[in-house]
Amino acid sequence: MRIGILTGGGDVPGLNPAIKAVVRRALAEGHEVLGFKRGWGGLLELNRDDPATIAKNTVKLDLNAVRIIDRTGGTFLHTSRTNPGKVKSSSVPDFLIDPNRADLEENDKHLHDFTPHVLKNLEFMGVDRLIPIGGDDTLSYGERLHSEGFPVIAIPKTMDNDVYGTDYCIGFSTAVTRSVQMINQLRTSTGSHERIAVVELFGRNSGETSLISAYLAGVDRALISEVPFDPERLAELVMKDKRANPSNYAMVTISEGAHMAGEAVVEFGEADAYGHRKLGGIGEITGAALQKLTGENIINQRLSYLMRSGAPDALDLMVAVNYANMAMELILSGASGRMVALRDGSYTHIPMSAVTSGIKRVDVEELYDAENYLPKVRNVLGKPMFLY
Repeated sequence: MRIGILTGGGDVPGLNPAIKAVVRRALAEGHEVLGFKRGWGGLLELNRDDPATIAKNTVKLDLNAVRIIDRTGGTFLHTSRTNPGKVKSSSVPDFLIDPNRADLEENDKHLHDFTPHVLKNLEFMGVDRLIPIGGDDTLSYGERLHSEGFPVIAIPKTMDNDVYGTDYCIGFSTAVTRSVQMINQLRTSTGSHERIAVVELFGRNSGETSLISAYLAGVDRALISEVPFDPERLAELVMKDKRANPSNYAMVTISEGAHMAGEAVVEFGEADAYGHRKLGGIGEITGAALQKLTGENIINQRLSYLMRSGAPDALDLMVAVNYANMAMELILSGASGRMVALRDGSYTHIPMSAVTSGIKRVDVEELYDAENYLPKVRNVLGKPMFLY
């Protein structure tokens, strides 16, 4: 068989080890692997009549190509947020533009479905099975290909850990590890200047990264995407925390998707192919509100891409390799339309359709004190390892 592999959406530590593990296992079983560059973008931009686009958007993956990639973070196949099923007119590759179709003019707002083109490209490149590695957006398009009859086995990754159907996604542990380390390092400056630090973390719809990082770093208050907050109440609590601290400082974490009560989530820019606009800035807005309400000096710090940079920690390395080997086991067994997963502490696999069948969010009632803006973890008996 020829097995295709791609990585889509945001980069996370652990993608390269997963790619390497797929390649090593496939070659050992007598198969070959073809990498598609820039996620689904590589399959959209590949022109079967132009060898240059084939070279630009694909790479043959042998042992030499993947020999050292597991030592670094990110994805050496690169990534994008392309959705071939919903392409803006301004993003349609030139060779796919039909001059007789007015709806493909640059300023047109229609979305165009190039799934037939993607399927023809997979056939042209001789791909028998495809392994997309991504979050719910990337994998939702993988499910689309499966529904069209193409064999797909999915691997979940996202630092937000919010892919529905699995307890764990590649990238989450490293993101939390980085966050805890940097929050604690920021204590030195915050304490030295007797200030309040507001640390903004990634987390669009799920506040799990902020919640678990705050829980492990022991911050004073944690604001999550699921619960709107009152800045006056927050100011009251944080000043209480600051006065109680012998070093006269306080630490607050906030998810980028968090928002004040009665206000909208802070977004900017145009929506991507999956309907998402960029997030970021709620930390600065919250910091400004705290400064106005308390008169205290504020340190605003966005961790953002630092959370997803660098090599994976041991847990993400292990899960990435195990997910890759499990994906290969499924391919070798002839399975299709499955996503590898961790559930209740055990490796398993589930239908890819599960990705779009529900929403994974923090269990606020069980794990969060919404009145005092704090993690509320009292009883972990019987709970999953990552407290979702």
